[in-house]
Amino acid sequence: MCYYLEGRNGEKLERLQKQIDFIVEIDKLKNIFRQNVVIEDRRNENDAEHSWHLSMMALLLREHFIDPNVDLLKSVKMTIIHDLVEIYAGDTFCYDQEGNKDKLEREIQSARKLFSILPKDQEKELWDLWQEFEETDTMEAKFAACLDRMQPLLLNSMTEGHTWKKPGVNKNKVIERNKILRDHAPNLWEYVISKIDDAVEKGHLKE
Repeated sequence: MCYYLEGRNGEKLERLQKQIDFIVEIDKLKNIFRQNVVIEDRRNENDAEHSWHLSMMALLLREHFIDPNVDLLKSVKMTIIHDLVEIYAGDTFCYDQEGNKDKLEREIQSARKLFSILPKDQEKELWDLWQEFEETDTMEAKFAACLDRMQPLLLNSMTEGHTWKKPGVNKNKVIERNKILRDHAPNLWEYVISKIDDAVEKGHLKE
């Protein structure tokens, strides 16, 4: 849906219109629900809540990342942008082998469709940031990815392993999913391992 603006400066208003259209479109992220549940009332977390949580984690946990010069603002941008593609592609459970086969293809198509709503310069900026996060080659992307792995683990540790009880999930798979923290955030890695071991001991995660 387009919300048309009127005024004298056509070029600026056209740019603003595209920005507003994008802002309206991404409101749909609030209705994309993830497999994890929130701690308080155990309802499914939505993507917007997940992205906000990652951004707060980035602000608070940068000191634990191995590179003290990581560009925090760039990493925060990635945490905000990375799941926008799920508006069209949907959420794919990280341990769903079948669903992950075409995940990247679906998300690339979604990114092209969604970001094309924006003015060309901002379309390129968001595309580049999203692609950088997906490729996980830069320190900023690695930092954002560490947080993206750790946040669901925190929720699971506080909700008796809610998604860890799904078929096919076990300790080794959770460790593999989170191993990026081992080399890039050692303090957070130790915390993650302690939570995994605790979950196994309590019967919330299969050995």
